[in-house]
Amino acid sequence: MKDIISVTDHGAGPSQFRVASIGEYLCTLASYNRRDFYKISLILTGRGKLLYANREIEVKGPILLFSNPFVPYSWESVEGAEHDGYFCVFTDQFIQEGGRPDSLQHSPLFKPGGEPVYILDEFQASYIRSIFSRMRQEVDTEYLYKYDVIRSQVNLIIHEAIKMQPAVAYFTPHNAAARISNLFLTLLEKQFPVDVPRYPLALKRAGDYADKLSVHVNHLNAAVQEVTGKSTTAHINEKIVSEARSLLKHTDWSVADIAYGLGFEYASYFNNFIKKHTGFTPLQIRKEKSLLPAG
Repeated sequence: MKDIISVTDHGAGPSQFRVASIGEYLCTLASYNRRDFYKISLILTGRGKLLYANREIEVKGPILLFSNPFVPYSWESVEGAEHDGYFCVFTDQFIQEGGRPDSLQHSPLFKPGGEPVYILDEFQASYIRSIFSRMRQEVDTEYLYKYDVIRSQVNLIIHEAIKMQPAVAYFTPHNAAARISNLFLTLLEKQFPVDVPRYPLALKRAGDYADKLSVHVNHLNAAVQEVTGKSTTAHINEKIVSEARSLLKHTDWSVADIAYGLGFEYASYFNNFIKKHTGFTPLQIRKEKSLLPAG
């Protein structure tokens, strides 16, 4: 039986951070879809197949793997292979609460089109393993500022990987496509959050983003698909669904106001859109206890 290691299978909990050993969360279902969290995986032993965007490659530990909410990926282990290692998942907000001025999306480690895999030597693997071990110990303490300590430890891993650049690349990004894709994702992020319902989203369709970026919509779609493995429309829809969930749970705006704020002319269109993408109506989502995806 093959095992898949992925963010969606274990979630990240209400604290916006989680750390665990890979062995604790082996599962049997490929989750090659939307992610809500950034993830760093330390794979010390074992071989497997990495599916990253529309790319596929055989890899073996020790490696350090960086993944982000914009690019679909999964790790499929070779049958019978023993795996050892750690992972941590966290939100952009978790890191920014430590004073980071810009989004992780702009980091060379997490940006679409960047290099997600770093080969480790024995010393690097041992050092990064010790950081993960300290994070696991810290998260179980009662120390009031333990998440400040953990942020520092996550940043240590990030800086260790940055120091490895230029790394032995598994993937060679196509610069033009990566640049256009990054511009699109940055522009998409800037549309949110929606603060006032009477000012609806200015950019709602792939064509709107293409016009803003002064590229043909087909060129934009091809670049985003090449770099992230998902269509421009899929990214837009996922972001709208995420924002809709947040507004439904954390504001007292009416469904009609939320629909208008997210660019829907009629509330019925919004209802159909949300039902199609989540399986629930807006009112059902409003009654949910948690926004986080089920484990």
